[in-house]
Amino acid sequence: MQTAVGVFGGEGYMDGIDVPPLMVANAGNSIRPAISSLNCPPFIAVELCREHLGVHPCDRRRNIDEYKPLFPAIDFSLASAFSCRHVFHAYMGDIHIESDADILWKPDVREKNEELAARGMKFLNWLWTRKEKEIAVVTHSGFLIHTLCAFGNDCHPSVKSEICKSFNNCELRSVVIVDRSMIGSDSPTTNYPGKIPSGPDLPSDKAKEMHPDIEVTKL
Repeated sequence: MQTAVGVFGGEGYMDGIDVPPLMVANAGNSIRPAISSLNCPPFIAVELCREHLGVHPCDRRRNIDEYKPLFPAIDFSLASAFSCRHVFHAYMGDIHIESDADILWKPDVREKNEELAARGMKFLNWLWTRKEKEIAVVTHSGFLIHTLCAFGNDCHPSVKSEICKSFNNCELRSVVIVDRSMIGSDSPTTNYPGKIPSGPDLPSDKAKEMHPDIEVTKL
């Protein structure tokens, strides 16, 4: 989160500004000044795009209640919700758990690469439901590599090879993803494979009867 705030956050925060800071001063003993949320995009914490889970202590997160005072303007409402309804459904069956603590990280069980990739695909499915067209995903390289390698199997081999390349530290990479499964939230406005406009497909005679003010041309 500190990386995301540092790259995409606003300017330095000053007392008296009528918006909460994205990050308070010295968050996590970082010796960094506070950063404002003024004139910056919304920030959402999502549990699905975490790094490999289990065994390594560095991959364990704090309780969400500990993060909220450090990052007041970040939306944490999806963090625990996703860990309960999506990730745990995939790994442990239909279990609904409300927990502020990190219940996904296990000290003796390392998440398999296949499980991480499946979690990444769930994240992409959620990403497609967002109305924003440009979204910055700030996460770890392991999550990105396994997710992208599980994605785009119908792409040309050169494209597949490109999206599966390893990431450098703090690398910023742009990827255009086309939703051909109609998972996205926007209503389609054109008629092409995979995108059928909403509403009935009326015969021209019926359309003329229902909409006499619109000229109907038969081809």
